[in-house]
Amino acid sequence: MPVKKVSHFLFIFFLCFILTAGLITPVDAGPQEKVLVLKISEAITPASDDIIANAIEKAENENFEALVISLDTPGGGLDETQVIIRTIENTSVPVIGYVPESGKAWSAGTLILMGTDIAAMAPFTVIGSAQPVQMTAEGTKPIKDEKIINALVKFSVSTASKHGRNETFAEEVITKNKNLDAQEALETGVIEYIAPTIPNLLTQIDGEQVKGKILRTENANIESYEPPLSLSLLRLISNPIISSLLLTIGLYGLIFGISSPGVGAEVFGVISIVLGLIGTGFDINIGAVFLILLGIGLLIVEIKVPGFGIFGLAGLISLIIGSILLIPMGYENIYTPEFRRLLILTVVAPTIVFGLFLVFAIYKVTEIRNKKPVIGEFIGESAQTIDPLGPEKTGFVRYRGEYWKARSEEEIEPETEVEITGKVREVLLVKRKI
Repeated sequence: MPVKKVSHFLFIFFLCFILTAGLITPVDAGPQEKVLVLKISEAITPASDDIIANAIEKAENENFEALVISLDTPGGGLDETQVIIRTIENTSVPVIGYVPESGKAWSAGTLILMGTDIAAMAPFTVIGSAQPVQMTAEGTKPIKDEKIINALVKFSVSTASKHGRNETFAEEVITKNKNLDAQEALETGVIEYIAPTIPNLLTQIDGEQVKGKILRTENANIESYEPPLSLSLLRLISNPIISSLLLTIGLYGLIFGISSPGVGAEVFGVISIVLGLIGTGFDINIGAVFLILLGIGLLIVEIKVPGFGIFGLAGLISLIIGSILLIPMGYENIYTPEFRRLLILTVVAPTIVFGLFLVFAIYKVTEIRNKKPVIGEFIGESAQTIDPLGPEKTGFVRYRGEYWKARSEEEIEPETEVEITGKVREVLLVKRKI
């Protein structure tokens, strides 16, 4: 074969190879794996179980490899802790518990860590001290009732047993307030890994089989979970200090309002008490509906009474907060994140617009109420007749774009400029303007 033809053949073959290589996708190419990270850096409150449920729902719907719950907590409510552990057990998403550097997972945090599919701690962190306590006026008081202690021990041991963890520690963490650092927890089979950082942990657990799924986490993208607006508000008012402060302010607001009627302190007292009750675990839907009804009632009261002030402002605040809290936060199999975003647009936004409209309407009503009487102010002003006027003829004139009844002591034809000389009830007295 001639050299020239061979070179042409090689050129065409090389060109086809380049084009084909550019079109072929590697066999192992696919969507980048991703891991969702939720940080719990405060006490376990009535908002915590909703936040964790929402994060799990997001991980399920958006195909995350796993959910990492970073626990840095002094403890919290037992009921919320049990709900969280059940939620972790019922999800198909692998849930990894992790105590970050310089963190701790005491009390409820320890139980949650033992309830995760994979448990890990950063070096020199501590878990333990899960004896239940009761809040009193003097502070915290350890619970020694055997009925409560035995039930909690059984729950803790069962949780540890489901995940193959140390059952002795699960008992002694409650009965003896036992504590372990990271190395001790690893050696005694309470946790599976020690990792200084979350990326390091994801590298270590890569290839593990959890809930029938092989984890692919070594090179996964890490995405931080941010709760929606309603859960952020709930987390704020669920803080024990904030909820207690709201209840205290509400109580004193009611007392001050009742002792000094007309100030409006009792209105803000009621709102504060409702928010404080929601923060301590009161049914959020009932509280939200109550706030919306209270807001509507206050705005109606504001329209009926003179002046725009305390009732209108309190009503608008109640409407907005109630609408935000009314957005569903549970039932992860029913309400998708897209549906929640739609609810925010269809419930909260119209409420704000409606509230602002009422504010504007109340402002205009107040402006009219406060407007100075105009009797005598338009004497000497000019107007224009629309109908013929006379001593026995009453018609209409146009004054500053408004139609007024008028009459005159002389005959005046339509479209004539006149001067206002007086007013008898709703009728203007006019004369031909010279």
